[in-house]
Amino acid sequence: MPGENLTRIEAQERRAVVSPSTSSGTGMSYEVTLDLTRGPEIFGSRTVVRFTGTEGADTFIDLIARDIREITLNGRSIDPAAAYSDSRIALTGLERDNELVIDADCLYTNTGEGLHRFVDPVDGEVYLYSQFEVPDSRRMYAVFEQPDLKATFQFTVTAPAAWAVVSNSPTPEPTLRQAQGPDGEATATWTFEPTPRISSYITALVAGPYESTFSELTSASGRVIPLGVYARKSLWQHLDADYVFEKTRQGFAYYEEKFNFPYPFAKYDQLFVPEFNAGAMENAGAVTFTETYVFRSKVTDAVKERRVVTILHELAHMWFGDLVTMKWWNDLWLNESFAEWASTIATAEATEWTEAWTTFNAMEKTWAYRQDQLPSTHPVVAEIRDLDDVQVNFDGITYAKGGSVLKQLAAWVGIEKFFAGVAAYFDKHQWGNTEVGDLLVELEKTSGRELGSWAKLWLETSGVNTLTPVIEEDADGTITRFAIAQTAAADYPTIRPHRLGVGFYSLENGTLTRVHKVELDVDGELTEVPELAGVARPDLVLLNDEDLAYAKIRLDERSLATAIAHLRDISDPLARSLVWGAAWDQTRDAEASATDYVDLVLLNIGSETESTTVRTTLAQLQLAANSYVAPEKRTATRERVADGLWALAGQAEPGSDSQLQFVTAFATAASSATQWEQVRRLRDGETVLEGLEIDTDLSWQLLISLAAGGFATAAHIEDALAQDNTSKGGELAAQAKAALPNVEAKLAAWDSLVERSDQPNTIVRSTALGFTHPAGVELLEEFVTPYFAMLLPIWKERSYQIAQYLITGLYPAPLANAALRDATLAWLDANADAPAALRRLVKENLAGVERAIAVQERDAV
Repeated sequence: MPGENLTRIEAQERRAVVSPSTSSGTGMSYEVTLDLTRGPEIFGSRTVVRFTGTEGADTFIDLIARDIREITLNGRSIDPAAAYSDSRIALTGLERDNELVIDADCLYTNTGEGLHRFVDPVDGEVYLYSQFEVPDSRRMYAVFEQPDLKATFQFTVTAPAAWAVVSNSPTPEPTLRQAQGPDGEATATWTFEPTPRISSYITALVAGPYESTFSELTSASGRVIPLGVYARKSLWQHLDADYVFEKTRQGFAYYEEKFNFPYPFAKYDQLFVPEFNAGAMENAGAVTFTETYVFRSKVTDAVKERRVVTILHELAHMWFGDLVTMKWWNDLWLNESFAEWASTIATAEATEWTEAWTTFNAMEKTWAYRQDQLPSTHPVVAEIRDLDDVQVNFDGITYAKGGSVLKQLAAWVGIEKFFAGVAAYFDKHQWGNTEVGDLLVELEKTSGRELGSWAKLWLETSGVNTLTPVIEEDADGTITRFAIAQTAAADYPTIRPHRLGVGFYSLENGTLTRVHKVELDVDGELTEVPELAGVARPDLVLLNDEDLAYAKIRLDERSLATAIAHLRDISDPLARSLVWGAAWDQTRDAEASATDYVDLVLLNIGSETESTTVRTTLAQLQLAANSYVAPEKRTATRERVADGLWALAGQAEPGSDSQLQFVTAFATAASSATQWEQVRRLRDGETVLEGLEIDTDLSWQLLISLAAGGFATAAHIEDALAQDNTSKGGELAAQAKAALPNVEAKLAAWDSLVERSDQPNTIVRSTALGFTHPAGVELLEEFVTPYFAMLLPIWKERSYQIAQYLITGLYPAPLANAALRDATLAWLDANADAPAALRRLVKENLAGVERAIAVQERDAV
């Protein structure tokens, strides 16, 4: 049985039978009527679909519902018991023009999939929002759930009259109903205008007593575009809506100019919704965002910048993804990679965050390089056999590697010609579906370059290359030979062409200054660089200076030693970011010791100016200390790291971004009684750092640290929750309880996630984070066997999002030892026929442990 899956072959077969155009030329259409007044579990969903079909053919439509009351096809009644199975309704004997009516009761979720229902613990108010990518519009209405069957969607929604109701089309004036809701409240009906032709996964419904504010802008077309910002009542005071509007206007102006195509929808609402699984979702004209971007406490500049990039990422999708959509999910990258690249260049060129490309290197490329070295790596244009495949492909290849290679492509063909090709693509394919070749055709026309060879090397092959300097010098330090060696992983042996810079940096008056640079094309396994012969050997050689290429780079021995001692003395933040990344890659690949990496960070991070670089590097420092140093060094290294971070916090500028990051990292890294006592004193106000406010979220982070160390109890956590009885407080309390270092607490956390299935998505995620806190690593030994026993049942019984959280979040990765590696291998051997997407997640877990063991062995040398 298909369950909730759909294969590409099935989608193609259905597309051959069901057409998005009717014989009258009006196109496929949906009329969806929803009743949201039927209590906390179910809502009414009535769908009328009009479509063209192949006469006499059979097909199916998708729906996940609790009950189906009516199925009528062309006036012919169909027995739901006979036609409905798994997630499909069988349709037989199609006519040329078809009208299908399906009336059902559907279920609200608490997993962030379908129509999510949330009750605010602050005031008891109910909030709903939809999340449909990849295959979850079928949880709200009956639908042909595949991106190439575009249609118009007309929603009619009945809900409490006091609610705001938002969809893709502008919100109409509601009609007050005489009937009352189940709690006696007045109800109303909102009848929205039909959308343009779009794919089902970007339809949207957001409903509840959301607060809102409005503005507008004038599009390049001359139309006035209404703008809205929404959040729930208890968070509204913390939302800086004017700033969100400002970045939105900057993005509109940038994209409309560069794309030469006006904004394609009637309005643009941005809604911050509770318990969201991702950063945001590009629903046409109704973008939903995680509430992480509503700042109730002080946050780092890294988070502030990330919010701007996310705002512009989703706005870019209005053209790339919503106006023009991939035919099938193998071209998901056409959506996500383009939005990654476009949002970065727009952030750098249209907002105050001018160092966005440094952030891209520190965060996105680090993610891409890591993903590209996993056994699950895949081409940018991935093979997507079914919905399970695409669910696990929202990864560093689809987003970050794709964005990186698009940056290369734009540089190669020329940025103006690149934008011209993109504009032609939008104009030619508006409201349609495309494949990667459709974009390349337009770029070839505007640039005059042949791109088929480029696509084969960069989009159709997997793996990341490594570039290493080959340097020979004479006795007085003059370079006699300089070359660049290129290697590839044995499993993915493609050698690619790269355009890159080589920077020479020398110490001058306390500054590590670039004294020489060349830019060249690298191809093949060895590229000689004769123009660098005769140049004095510098203190540091930086391949890929200015970050033109997608490749890991190596620092030679002298350059690495210089970096450890003087990385902070490089003035250019992008160059520093590249050196940070190179040192980390060498550590992860067991070519440099984890202990040296710890030294590098502690000696240099205090002077780093870029918030995302600090954030990324501190996370890598913690991984190195917890999992990568040799086991016999681990206790001493963890204490040294925490002490170093505390010292850095004391040295940081009062009230600075770095001070906050160092304090938070110190709390996470604390591993001795003395350090946890310092955490306690800081939280209780006995120790004061000038400029540091112990606000709500920082207080929680300090409490989680104390709980993990055994210096706080469940009673302390309950007291904190009583003072912060919010959804965020509940998530952090769950994390703190799961971090308590005793078997009873770990068992309670485990049972709440594995034995029960009622916890919402954010509590699942937070509990798993506390469960695997490295301070309680020894306790995880008892859960290795139960972990593998739960995999198949969890995959079968839970939604994809919850299953993924449990499979990755509960994996006892902090153990990082041979016993865990062997147990993982044994499960994979014994379950060769397990679902491919499940095996992929387990293989990725295994890869992390195998890498940690190899790095530990290198560090022990």
